[in-house]
Amino acid sequence: MQEKATPFLSNMTKGKKLVLVSVLSLLAGAGIIYAIYETTKATVTVVTDEEEQVLATHAETVKEALAEEGLEVGEADQVEPGLEKEVEGLMVVEWDQAQEITFKKNNEKQKVVTTADDVEEVLEEKEITTRKEDVLEPSADTAIEEGMTLTYKEAFPVVINEEGEAEEILTTANQVSEVLEEKGIELNEEDRVEPGLEGELEEGSDIDVIRVETFIDKIEEEITYGTVTRPDETMAEGEEEVIDEGRVGLIEKHYEITKENGEEIDRELLTEETVQESEDRLVAVGTRPEAETVSRGGEGSAASSSPEQAGGQSMTMEATAYTANCAGCTGVTATGINLNENPNMAVVAVDPSVIPLGSTVHVEGYGEAVAGDTGGAITGNRIDLHVSSKSEANSFGRRSVEVTVLD
Repeated sequence: MQEKATPFLSNMTKGKKLVLVSVLSLLAGAGIIYAIYETTKATVTVVTDEEEQVLATHAETVKEALAEEGLEVGEADQVEPGLEKEVEGLMVVEWDQAQEITFKKNNEKQKVVTTADDVEEVLEEKEITTRKEDVLEPSADTAIEEGMTLTYKEAFPVVINEEGEAEEILTTANQVSEVLEEKGIELNEEDRVEPGLEGELEEGSDIDVIRVETFIDKIEEEITYGTVTRPDETMAEGEEEVIDEGRVGLIEKHYEITKENGEEIDRELLTEETVQESEDRLVAVGTRPEAETVSRGGEGSAASSSPEQAGGQSMTMEATAYTANCAGCTGVTATGINLNENPNMAVVAVDPSVIPLGSTVHVEGYGEAVAGDTGGAITGNRIDLHVSSKSEANSFGRRSVEVTVLD
C-alpha cells in the first residue's frame, strides 16, 4: 500500500521552492535594475586632434566624466564646453590639447605652451604682424608639433648711401656684406664700404658705398718764353724792334688721378716730358744818341755807344740760369719778388758786394733785368739768370757774358 507524504515533509518541499523562487526573483530584479542603470548613462563623445572617444557616464560634469576614464586635462588645454559644464545625453566635448614649443624672437628664446594649430595662430597669440622683410621659420601654415622651434626675426631699417643717393631699407642682416648681397650691390676691386664688410648692423645704421676710380690723365702745359733785349747802336735810343716773336714750349705730364664717388681726392705726377722747347722773344733796343747819324750796318758810321759809354759799369761775368718752378722752391727771391706769380720777369741773382741788390743791369744775351736775388754759390763775378722752366735752365748751361750796371 502506498504511503502518503506527511504534511511536515510536504511543507519543507514547498519552502525550498519558495526560497528558490525568491532568489531567482531577486536576481531577475537586480538584472533589470542594472539594465535600467546602464541605459540611463549619458553618452559623451570626446574629440581630440588624434581621435574620438565615446564615454558612457553618470558623471555630473565634464571634468568628472573625463576623470572617470583617467583623462587628465592640462592647465593650458582648452575644453569646449567648459570642464564644469553639466553632462547631457549625446554630448560632444572638444578637447584641444596644448603643446610646448620653443619660440625664438630676434635674440630672445622662450618656452611657449599653446593650443594653436599652426605657426600663424602662434603669431596671432603673440600679437605679431609679419612683413615680407621679416624672417619666419618654419612658414606660417606649418602645423604645430610638440617640441618644435619657431624662429621669428624682425626686420629693422638701415640707410644705404651710394653715388650721392640715400635709400632706407628693411633688413634682418647681421653684417654689411649680407645687406650688399640682398640688394645686389657689387664692389669693384678698388671700391670700399664703410663700415667694412664685416661691420655689425643695428637699427638706423648707415652704410656708405664708396666707388673708387683710378686712371692716368695726360696734360700738356705751356712753357712761357722770356724776352731778351739786344742793344742795337744803329737804332735811335728808345726805339725797339722785334727780331723774333718767340715761341711757347710744351711739357707733357702724366698724372695718376684717384676719384671717390666722382670727386678727385689725389693727383700724383708720374712722368714729365718736354715735347717742344720754348724760344725767347728777341727785341732790338736802340742805343744811338739822337745827335748821331749812324745807319744800321753802313760803312763809315760813327762808333756806337755802349752801356759803359752811357755811364754804366761793365764787367765780364760767369753766368748760369735757374728756375723757381722746382720741387722745394718757394719762388720768392731775397728781395721778396714772387717768381711763381711772375714767371716771365727778368731777375738775376748776384753777389751784393759786387752788384747792389735792386740795381738794374743789362746782361748780354738776356737783356735788362733786376738784381733781385742772391744764391749760396753766387759769389764774386758770378751771376744767375732766372728763366721760366727747368729745361731752359739746363739748355743755358754756363757761359761768359758782359754785364752792365745801368743804375
